[in-house]
Amino acid sequence: MSAIRVLVVEDDPVAADAHAEYVRRLPGFELVGIARSGADLAGFLHPAGEEPGRTRIAVDLMLLDMNLPDAHGLDIIRRVRGLGLPLDIIAITAVRDLQVVRSAISSGIVQYLIKPFTFSAFSEKLGAYREFRRNLVEQASSTTQAEVDSAFASLRPAMTATLPKGLSAETLRAVSRLLRELSAPTSAIEVSEALSMSRVTARRYLEYLADQQSALRTPRYGTRGRPEFEYSWARTVSER
Repeated sequence: MSAIRVLVVEDDPVAADAHAEYVRRLPGFELVGIARSGADLAGFLHPAGEEPGRTRIAVDLMLLDMNLPDAHGLDIIRRVRGLGLPLDIIAITAVRDLQVVRSAISSGIVQYLIKPFTFSAFSEKLGAYREFRRNLVEQASSTTQAEVDSAFASLRPAMTATLPKGLSAETLRAVSRLLRELSAPTSAIEVSEALSMSRVTARRYLEYLADQQSALRTPRYGTRGRPEFEYSWARTVSER
């Protein structure tokens, strides 16, 4: 699957730069620009069927602040839908008003991320979206109910009911997603480097997944010193 082209729509300069940098850090995503107002969107949004030109850039995913100086996020969503654009929208905002949330969901956004948030939370949301998009892109011209259910389920990963003290569901999902994406077994130190956490923390999550039979744990031969284990995702029949 080609890189997902992302447009950040945010009027606050610090937040816009932070979100742009977050996008750059994520594999499989490409930052195409930052729009700081509703007026700035004209350079990125083109009617369906019209090829992007020098002044208009194709966008796959919009990270939308709901409160811009010259437009409300809901109005922008309606504008995008009116143009018939096949792009998805993730609302990234401090707005917590339930009516706004409901309206945004009914308008077809795929995720709603409330400020402030960590890079881990941002990575989790976009990683889930990437899996959702991959599931749809890899389908043929027609699909099945199971495939559609799988695609939508990836947007809302199930929360673990009870975790041991010191483990968070957010980090567990990040470790799980990394294992799913890797084609070869990995070690705790490799996971720690990929997710910017300590090796001890990475090992705790990997051991938990292995104990839950969500990951396979096997010895890694050829290393000196203490025996080292490597881990891989225990794929189900439907994932193979």
